[in-house]
Amino acid sequence: MNALLLLLQLSDSAFPTGGFAHSSGLEAAAQLGEIQGHGALFRIVQHSLHQTTRSALPLLLPAYRAPSRLFELDRLCEASTTCAVANRASRVQGRAWLATTASTFGSTALWELRKDLRASGQPGHLAPLFGVIAHHLDLGSEDPARLFLFLHLRGLLSSAVRLGLIGPLEAQGIQARFGPLLESLCARARSFTEDDLATTAPLLDVFQSHHDRLYSRLFSS
Repeated sequence: MNALLLLLQLSDSAFPTGGFAHSSGLEAAAQLGEIQGHGALFRIVQHSLHQTTRSALPLLLPAYRAPSRLFELDRLCEASTTCAVANRASRVQGRAWLATTASTFGSTALWELRKDLRASGQPGHLAPLFGVIAHHLDLGSEDPARLFLFLHLRGLLSSAVRLGLIGPLEAQGIQARFGPLLESLCARARSFTEDDLATTAPLLDVFQSHHDRLYSRLFSS
């Protein structure tokens, strides 16, 4: 399959991986009164991108380079994702990505991986699985990180629209403004290994940990 067409399909909001059900803590932050105006939303999205770069890409990129390390990196992700809400969301989305890509592209390697994951009882976290999936789909070396961060950014802004924090046109404008930062973060992450794993915005985890306590909610996380 053409590399560009593959990336377009994987980044399509219609690609059924269940990401639309998750706000990455944005809903909880809004209900806790932490998003007062567009400036606050912009800052939270910015912090979330930095956080994802340091908490996900150091697991995603080693898995992309060496798929045989998946279970090791998956266990590390389980240990490092201490927020129960974020941990649950990562496991649900990881398995959804694997199931959808295996079914969509008919990859024998991904079907076998799905069987192995079930048999092993591994958590199946999103970041390491995303890296292995990208490897088996032959994505270019810079594509996995860029795609992952783009999907995270788009998911945050889509959640903001559905929560009524901004309108669709505003969301597109904000997404365009974040383009240079996204490229900068991808460049910084090129040589990441699991030793670069870190938390850069602990308050985001605090906000997200309140999600299950919200009286009413649109999202699963």
